[in-house]
Parts: sequence; structure tokens; C-alpha cells
Amino acid sequence: MNPLPLRTPVPAHHPELVLDVVVPVFNEEAGLEQGVRRLHAHLRDTFPYPFRITVADNASTDDTPRIAARLAAELPQARWLRLAEKGRGRALHAAWSDSRAPVLAYVDVDLSTDLTALLPLVAPLISGHSDIAIGTRLARGSRVVRGPKREVISRCYNVLLRSTLAVGFSDAQCGFKAVRRDVAERLLPLVKDEGWFFDTELLVIAERAGLRIHEVPVDWVDDPDSRVDLLSTALADLRGIARIGRELARGTLPTAALRRGAADPARAGLAGQLLRFGAVGAVSTVGYVLLYAVLRPVTGPQAANALALLVCAVANTAANRRLTFGLRGQAGALRHHAKGFLVFLVGLAVTSGSLAALHQVSPRPARPTEIAVLVAANLAATLLRFLLLRAWVFPARRRDGGAAAA
Repeated sequence: MNPLPLRTPVPAHHPELVLDVVVPVFNEEAGLEQGVRRLHAHLRDTFPYPFRITVADNASTDDTPRIAARLAAELPQARWLRLAEKGRGRALHAAWSDSRAPVLAYVDVDLSTDLTALLPLVAPLISGHSDIAIGTRLARGSRVVRGPKREVISRCYNVLLRSTLAVGFSDAQCGFKAVRRDVAERLLPLVKDEGWFFDTELLVIAERAGLRIHEVPVDWVDDPDSRVDLLSTALADLRGIARIGRELARGTLPTAALRRGAADPARAGLAGQLLRFGAVGAVSTVGYVLLYAVLRPVTGPQAANALALLVCAVANTAANRRLTFGLRGQAGALRHHAKGFLVFLVGLAVTSGSLAALHQVSPRPARPTEIAVLVAANLAATLLRFLLLRAWVFPARRRDGGAAAA
């Protein structure tokens, strides 16, 4: 599978459909018509591009299908999609997969989120600035009205995500999100959940792949008639977190197919890699020398050399993984650092051997001589390190074939 191309903006005068807003519903006969008509009026009056509203009815058993069909017949920018099985994630997957709009979004039917945030939500995707956009109720500038029970549950859930999966986004479950279609086409086959955890899983995979997630503070008023079963939803979310955590620990989370710009010849070529590796190596060498100079009076030459080289090797592997060889996300990171540690041991043998040889020739060498020998040995170890990183730690077949394997 080819990597994602660089983001491009939607043309200012795009004659075809630009935004498809999905409204997933299940037994929403009471509020469906009011919500869809309000959303339609807002888009008609404020959105400067062609749009469509898709009511994704996932197995409703009340009058929802009849109301949705009537709205689709009456409103020129509306359609109705009927699914035979229940599940918000399933409804979004089906509706987004069926759309050709370059920007896909969804809102909850109760419109708890103020629609004035809709244009700021999708604008970064239309301009090509970001890959995904989410409304957040937990950022500065957000104004939220809801009961203490839901407030505590929401904040605890997001704290749990940050502590277990180390996510960077602030609000996983706000029913107000958008994604570029080219990203959705790659993300949706990787998302396994078909219920409420769908949002979280999609965001975790996107973030681990290095995709850009834009957050928009929203005004949000809780729907007192919400029929979401908090206990069953919480248990499903905990199972989802545990599953994603296992995949992260094993390095099997499929993110390779979502990297952007990985096909850039300048990044993949040897010359470009050498330039970036050289820049990373120069910074690492300076850091190594400074650390050695600080540690030498305290620990002695051999221990100072080993500690300084270890610290710089870990940072160097991480920097080269991302900058030199274009690998993002956590997939395979543990394996890469384990191999990087073995490469570190090779470098340690070269530099320690050079230091031991110097002390054999001159038991009390001058400090500048000692540092000069170490710098020369470190440069030789760096060259050897590049060859090992390129051929063994981050081989081309793995960098190029990771997306297909995922």
C-alpha cells in the first residue's frame, strides 16, 4: 500500500460535494426531524461549499426510518442510509465509506455541540492543514453545561486514556468530529470497534501514525434525554483500551500505511538519509562530549564514556527513526530500540577500545588528547552505526513494505 500523499487544499470554487455530515441515529423519532432541519439551515446559511447531510439509521425499530426517508425526499442536500445492525461505529464506517466528499464529519442528532464550531472544525481539513479535527469540551475556551456525573465520567475517561495509552488529544468522545476522506479510506479498515469506542480507536491509530489532529473548543449542552447506557459503554471502552494497549505493547498496531510523505525520494534516498543522519550525529556528538566532560571527574573515564554514549544512543536511535528513516508511530519501536542498543554496544566497544589503547600508550594523557581520541573513535562508531541502522535496524524492505503488511 502506498503512503498517504502530502495534504492539498480543496479548491476555493469546488463545484462538487465538499462536506458530508453524518448523523448516526438509533430510535430517534422524537428529535430527528428538528435536529436535521436545524443542521441543514445552519449549513445552508453559513457554509460556503457544497454539502450533504447523511442520516445513518443503524437498525432503528421506531418511526426513525420513515422520518429519515421523508427528510431525504424534502431536503435537496440530505440522504438516508439504512443499516440492518446496531452500532454507532458501524454506522459511521458505512456512511463515510460510501461518500466521495473530500471532508467527512459527524454530529450527534441532539446537536449538543453548538453548530458555530462546525466551520472552524472542518476548515483545517479543507485548507490541507490537518488530517482529523475533533471538538473538545475539555480545552480552555470551551463552555460546557452538564451534570456532575457525566462531567466526572468524561474527565476520568480521558485521564485513563492519557495514563494508559499516552494519547495527546484531550476529548475522545465528543460527538463532533471530521476527517479528510483520503485519511478515512486508510483508517477505517484498521478500526475494529463498531460501537462507542470507534472514535477513540480511530484517534489512537491516527495519532500513533503521526497524523495531525486539530482540536476545536466547543460550547456543549448535555442532552437530559440521552439514552446512552453509561455502564455498558464504560465496560466496552475499558475492553477497547485493553485491546489497543496489547497491540501497542506487541508493536502490532497497524500505522505504517498512514504515514504522509514517506514516498518522498529525497527522504528515501541515501544522500538525504546521510544528510539527516549527519545532522543528528553532530548534535549527538556535541551532547556526548558535554556529558563525558561532566561525568568524567565523578565516575572516571570508562564509566563516563559508557553513560554518555548510552544516553546519546537512545536519543540518537529515536531521532534517526523519525527523521532519517521516516518511521512514525509506536509500531516496531521496541524492536528498533533493542537493535539500537546492540548497535550501541558496538559503538561502546570501538570507543572504549580506543580509550583503553590510549591509556596503554600514555597512562596519564592530557584531557584534550583524551577527548580528541574519543571524538575520532565516536565518528568511526557513528559511521558504523549508520551502516548498521540502514541495513539491519531500519532496512529498506521493512520501511517500504510495512504499509503493505499492515
